[in-house]
Amino acid sequence: MVATSAAPSVPISQSRELGQIDPSSASTSVQNAASSQTNIKDRRPWAHFVAGGLGGMTAATLTSPLDVLKTRLQSTFYQAELAARRTAKGIPPPSQMSFLRASWLHISETGAILAAIPKVEGWRALFKGLGPNLIGVVPARAINFWAYGNGKKFYSHQFFGGQDVAGAHLLAAATAGIITGTATNPIWLVKTRLQLDKEHAKGAPGQGRMYRNAWDCVVKTVRHEGIRGLYRGLTASYLGVSESTLQWMLYEQAKRSLARRHDDLVLSGRTPTTWDKTVEWTGKLTAAGGAKFVAALITYPHEVVRTRLRQAPVDASGRVKYTGLWSCFTTVFREEGMASLYGGLVPHMFRVVPSAAIMFGVYEGVLWSLGESSSV
Repeated sequence: MVATSAAPSVPISQSRELGQIDPSSASTSVQNAASSQTNIKDRRPWAHFVAGGLGGMTAATLTSPLDVLKTRLQSTFYQAELAARRTAKGIPPPSQMSFLRASWLHISETGAILAAIPKVEGWRALFKGLGPNLIGVVPARAINFWAYGNGKKFYSHQFFGGQDVAGAHLLAAATAGIITGTATNPIWLVKTRLQLDKEHAKGAPGQGRMYRNAWDCVVKTVRHEGIRGLYRGLTASYLGVSESTLQWMLYEQAKRSLARRHDDLVLSGRTPTTWDKTVEWTGKLTAAGGAKFVAALITYPHEVVRTRLRQAPVDASGRVKYTGLWSCFTTVFREEGMASLYGGLVPHMFRVVPSAAIMFGVYEGVLWSLGESSSV
């Protein structure tokens, strides 16, 4: 007997009238199955890592000035300085204003600070912390996109029959967020403290910088706070998983709408025009930016809490002011009002929305150039 190799089982259509096998359908089914097997074999899991890292690096560099502005607005040092300016001008604190008036005050103060930074400190100050930021962004985005891209394929094939459904997106995004947050929290803590170090020195005349460089920051943090000190704000980072999960799911839904438009175009038999291709790419960029806008607006307070926890300010008695996530939330709300939980929202939005569009655009472009797909 001659041994035969096992072939993938595929459904073969039959003639409706005679119940006979349709040869053309059988051929097509076998070709599709073979193509599917080839695609699975030829996938490059590392492509998502490379594409995510390049996307994160490009976006971080182009939006660095707004990242500096956002971090300063979230810090207690700048909040104290802004409070002193308001008192000098006879302006009541935001906690005593209506939400709309407090929001307008926040927007005007944001513009004033952004204009003052290059005048007082020079244009290089707008890129302060970019080095440590890139050290954090590149691995964080590489890990996140790698975990999500491959996790989506894994969950889809393991639990959803290979379908590109919201359940696979949810599980992959949550997994990617937890992995990324745990792996990169020490990097973000060092980056935040270095970025605020100059303001600490300014607020304590006669004292120099607290940290000489990133390594010195790591050593002093471990010496005074233990290894756990490098993970301050980790709980808030996990809370931020909700933002990245929501962002991924919104982005995927928007992509599915664009895919349906593309399928309709193919079925119509019409040759895609330059306009069609432009709509496809701009649609993805808009989807990425829009998804980030909605997700960030809903979950923004955790950004402020995370920055405060990493900064680890002390009270008059020398004790750490915030003992945990809930303590930070309630203290900021009680002392500074609801508007402070959205401190830095304007520059944050101006940064993260175009940043998301740039990052996802580069990500999709690099995947395309490597012959890899972002779908399952």
